[in-house]
Amino acid sequence: MSAFAALAAGRRHWVGLRPDGTVTAVGDGRAGECAVGDWTDVVAIAAGAVHAARNTGRSHTVGLRDDGTVVATGWNDDGQCDVAHWTDVVAIAAGWRRTIGVCADGTALAAGRNREQQCAVDDWRGVLAVACGDWHSVGLLADGSVRATGNSTRRQCDVGQWRDVVSVAAGSVHSVGLRRDGTVVAAGRGPACEVSEWTNVVGVTAGSHHTIALLDDRTVVAAGADEQHQCDVGQWRDVVSVAAGSTFTVGLLRDGSVATTGGF
Repeated sequence: MSAFAALAAGRRHWVGLRPDGTVTAVGDGRAGECAVGDWTDVVAIAAGAVHAARNTGRSHTVGLRDDGTVVATGWNDDGQCDVAHWTDVVAIAAGWRRTIGVCADGTALAAGRNREQQCAVDDWRGVLAVACGDWHSVGLLADGSVRATGNSTRRQCDVGQWRDVVSVAAGSVHSVGLRRDGTVVAAGRGPACEVSEWTNVVGVTAGSHHTIALLDDRTVVAAGADEQHQCDVGQWRDVVSVAAGSTFTVGLLRDGSVATTGGF
């Protein structure tokens, strides 16, 4: 398997982006979420993740091409893969039954289920990046502030006071923000939000009920649920990026290989 440049993790699959713009997917492809073998010229990838339950096995995969168009494959019952008409896109995110895109002008696009208003991003402006939880969506704005929309029963959308944020992630019922100073803030409830003591962080990702952080020394720390050993990352070294799926974690190592822990 060729070395990867980036990773994304979904419900029961993970996706690797190669430096040449091709994509590989590993895992459960029952809904076509792993049918990415013919994708080319891809510069970013996203995978739909959702909490583990009997009715949540299917997922979808999204790719951003270098010309600003978007391709998607997999489960499409709510139209989450209906993104072929999108153009001028610079960033993407995928959640349960949903795809969010960021356009070059700082506006946002959404496709998929909107029952909880998780796709209500039409009025967002100055957006740099987005993240998708199960029923909520999070947007990072150019001024370092954060917006969220959707279900907030666990207060996962209480991000309005966040400042100096440089990246965001979203789990099932929690949101995570990486601040410019290398500290981390979280909204929601439960052990996945126990991140306030982390420092020297350079990257964050969120699974359904766990949070993973990459530190500046290329080691990794974790918080949250660990029933599938998805937080067993303490021995990882030389990591350059991390991605958290529903109940597993993958790490891209400096040599282009991949470390994994957890289960589907």
